[in-house]
Amino acid sequence: MPVSENRLDKKDLAKYPFLKETKAFVSRMGVPLDSLIRSQSGVGVRIKENAAQRIRDSLGYSDFELQPDNESVEDEILSYAVARMIVSCLNDRMIMDRLARYEAERAYHYLQTEAPAKKAYVARSFGLDVDAAEMGVVFYVGLVATMKDPKWRLVNRDVSHGVVQISAEEYDELLRERIRLVIRSQLPLEIPGPIAMRLRPYADAVSAAYQEKILEQYGEVDEGSYPPCMEAIIRAVSEGTNIPHTARFSLTAFLHIIGLKEPQIVEVFARAPDFDISRTMYQVEHISGRGGTEYTPPGCQTMKTYGLCVNRDATCKEISHPLSYYKRKKKAQKKEINESAGQ
Repeated sequence: MPVSENRLDKKDLAKYPFLKETKAFVSRMGVPLDSLIRSQSGVGVRIKENAAQRIRDSLGYSDFELQPDNESVEDEILSYAVARMIVSCLNDRMIMDRLARYEAERAYHYLQTEAPAKKAYVARSFGLDVDAAEMGVVFYVGLVATMKDPKWRLVNRDVSHGVVQISAEEYDELLRERIRLVIRSQLPLEIPGPIAMRLRPYADAVSAAYQEKILEQYGEVDEGSYPPCMEAIIRAVSEGTNIPHTARFSLTAFLHIIGLKEPQIVEVFARAPDFDISRTMYQVEHISGRGGTEYTPPGCQTMKTYGLCVNRDATCKEISHPLSYYKRKKKAQKKEINESAGQ
C-alpha cells in the first residue's frame, strides 16, 4: 500500500526533514520559524543552538541518533530548517556542501533499516524507483557525474536500449547522491536582513568551528612541509613557466584542502606568464567547491601518470598521496620541535 502524508509520523519527518510533508507539519505547529529565530530565550535559543550543532556535526560526521520524546523530535525537524538558514547566511560553498553531504548520509543511515514502503516513498520523492532494476541513461549520467568510484562510469555499466542496469544496493547509494544534489541545489536560501542579523552569532560560531576542523586535520599552513611535487609546481609558476592544467588542478586542490583561502591560492598563480585573474579565480573557485563538489588532489600514482611526480625523497617512498606526505612532514617537524624543547 502506498505511503501517504498522513502515514508519515513525526519521527519519519525528523529522519527525512527534506520531504515536502515537513514544511506542512511545521506550519501546523503554529509557531512561525521567524518568531523562533527572533526569540532570545527558551525554545528559540535551543533550536538555534541545535541547528548550529547540526552544522558542526556535518564537519565531522557524528552518530545519527534521534531522541525518543516528541519535543526532541520536533527540535530535529526545526533544527534542519534553521541549519539551512545559518549556512545560507555564511554562503560558504564548502560548509553548504558539507551540510548537504551530512544530511544525505544521515538519511542513507536511516533508509538501511526503513520499512520498504517508506523507503520507496522517499525515493519517489526524489524521482527514483528503488524497486526498479534499471535507470534511464541520461538521468543516470547526470546523477553520477561527481561520484568518484570507477564502477559508476558508463563504460563500466551494463547499458541496453537507453537504460542502465542497477542493483538494489546501488540504488541506495544513488538515492543518497540524489538527496545530496537536491539539498545542495537549494542552497543558499535568501535570508532577510533582520533574520540574518539574529543568526549571525551562530553563523560565526560555525565558521570558527570549520576553520578549527581544518587546523585539526592539517594544522597551520606550513610551506616547509609541502611534498616535492607541489614544491616543483610552485617553483615552475614562480619562475614564469606555463604549467599544464593537470598541474594547476593538483596544486589548487592541494592548497585548498590544507587550508589556504581562495585569494591566497590565486596569488600563487599570479606570476604565471598567462595569468588572468578572472579566469584563475573562476578555476580556483570551481576546484574549491563551486557546484557543490570539493575536489581533493590526485594521489601519487595519478601524479606519476601526469608526469608531475618529481624529486622523490625517502618520505615519498612510504606514502601514496601528497596530503599524506604533508601530514607526515608536519608531524615529524612538530616532534623535532618538542624534543628540542625537552618536552
